[in-house]
Amino acid sequence: MAEFDVLREQMVQRHLKGRGISDPAILDAFRMVPRERFIPVELTPFAYDDGPLPIGQGQTISQPYIVALMIEAAAIKAGDRVLEVGAGSGYAAAVMSRIAGDVVAVERIASLADAARDRLASLGYANVELVHADGTRGWTEQAPYAAILAAASGRQVPEALVEQLAPGGRLVMPVGDVGGIQHLVKATKQDDGLLRQEVLCDVRFVPLIGG
Repeated sequence: MAEFDVLREQMVQRHLKGRGISDPAILDAFRMVPRERFIPVELTPFAYDDGPLPIGQGQTISQPYIVALMIEAAAIKAGDRVLEVGAGSGYAAAVMSRIAGDVVAVERIASLADAARDRLASLGYANVELVHADGTRGWTEQAPYAAILAAASGRQVPEALVEQLAPGGRLVMPVGDVGGIQHLVKATKQDDGLLRQEVLCDVRFVPLIGG
């Protein structure tokens, strides 16, 4: 709908570009993905507000600016294979798919995974594989990944994700206690397998649950 097209462009200009997201590929990716299709219908009037929204099962679709910041930090580029942990409604995976070569998105809640898979297929995002699994274990079938993004907070980066990150790969996730201070962290895998970490900002995410 034309109204959503206008609101989407306003979101890109005000909440992304206006807050320092400058990569044209990222901005264009957000222009291409209809966020209103990834939230409950009763919340569509709020689709382009810069904030999280509930999607059921105690989960949320993340704030657009934070999604953009994570994609920017992960330095996703054309041809990259990307893993997303905590796919939720599939929105972030859809955005990343407009930049990366292919995206594997893992969601632990079956009903959300099924709905996201159907939604992505109906919208034509053919380079996203939506998997119902424990995201803390990653997804070894498609590893290694040039970038891994986690949309849930853990006390530390799961070792399985570190193992599945390619040398030079970037991992972006919130780290910290639920209900406490969480830091959005970027970790780059060195040639020796160790991570070089930097804190990007303070955030608040749902907890990372799994093995």
